[in-house]
Amino acid sequence: MKKQVTVKKPVADQSQKHSFLKTALSILLIPVLLAGSVPAVYAQDEFTSEEETVQEAPADEHTASYYEEPQTDSIKGWPKGPLVEGSAAIVLDLETEAILYAKNIDERHYPASVTKLMTGLLACEALDPTTSFAMSEAAAYGIEPGSSSIYGDVDEVFTVEQAIMALMLESANEMAMALGELVSGSVKKFVELMNQRARELTCTRTHFNNPHGLPDETHYTTARDMAKIARAAWQNKTFRAYFTNDYYEIPPTNVMNETRYLLNHHKMMAGRDYAYNGVVGGKTGYTDDAGNTLVTFARRDGISVVVVVLGSTGGAYADTASLLDYTFDNFKHMNMRIDPNPTPVLLPGEALTLTGSEDAPGAFVYRTSVIVTVPQDTKRSAITRKQSLLANSAGPYRIKSKYYLDDHQVGWGMQYEEKVMPFVNR
Repeated sequence: MKKQVTVKKPVADQSQKHSFLKTALSILLIPVLLAGSVPAVYAQDEFTSEEETVQEAPADEHTASYYEEPQTDSIKGWPKGPLVEGSAAIVLDLETEAILYAKNIDERHYPASVTKLMTGLLACEALDPTTSFAMSEAAAYGIEPGSSSIYGDVDEVFTVEQAIMALMLESANEMAMALGELVSGSVKKFVELMNQRARELTCTRTHFNNPHGLPDETHYTTARDMAKIARAAWQNKTFRAYFTNDYYEIPPTNVMNETRYLLNHHKMMAGRDYAYNGVVGGKTGYTDDAGNTLVTFARRDGISVVVVVLGSTGGAYADTASLLDYTFDNFKHMNMRIDPNPTPVLLPGEALTLTGSEDAPGAFVYRTSVIVTVPQDTKRSAITRKQSLLANSAGPYRIKSKYYLDDHQVGWGMQYEEKVMPFVNR
């Protein structure tokens, strides 16, 4: 990985900066309020170094990484994927966990502000959204001057919900710090929790060193790992409501006498510059070292996916649109649950005999549909299955079935034990 040199900028007088920004905001909002339209979003000033707007490159100019073929092109029977500008990209089915598109998905990259998906997830898992807190000095002034912020001030009172909304819609770095303190008592301990949670999600090439994603050479992830984190975020209904929200207002506080208007920076949502049918939310990111990073959640025709693009120098939205076109044009869901109560083959070495009854033939049953994601023209006969018997430390046995197309996993299902009896020696 290329060595990163972090250039520290002079620290401005933060109290003067807050005062100036509040005064400027009030002046700028007067004509807009008089006009009766929605006010401009208060989040960044002209000195912002972490610009959360993804920049698009001219269509006739391509990066060197554009010509790298996706790994998924090597799968027999798989549709050929598009070339994309990003250094790494993945499309993951959020239900089946099938990887539909892969390009350099295990290559390490700086994540920038998509880091905040992990920060927000942990906050939603640990905190009551209605709880109020006062900003600490460390959170308010502990970020790089000019980086993404809603300029929360020392002792300013917010709710957890407001903090998470500011984190996800306006990428507020001071709120990442504040939430880390609330969850773990300190940012240092929160970072330890971030890495622990990443390991729990089977992320193998990720290391976090802060809760916001500002440049740090020990802060990195991969497209595959980021997709796993994004899937966990999607499964948390509370958090999903935050990053799929388009607009939010924080009313005047004990410090700020103006309303803050927050607008989701993801420009593929409905009514935005790069609106795409089916996009429901996501997270943007940018630093000079990371380039553009983009996580996008989309749902259409019963298929829900997350698209992750890392290391882009100007084509993250175009890349994501191409990958969504590719996904919705070429793939389908197929239910592999034909017989709801199949009799499994006893696995070698397992000291159990599986028995049934007249009412329930077979010892293991599926409790849900078994869905796989495959190319449109795939026949059921082309899909293979591998089974393994799982034993809980307490509770029933389970049989996990993984489904493959040309050795590429396209889905999985679980059968649960109903009846067992001890193995009888013969």
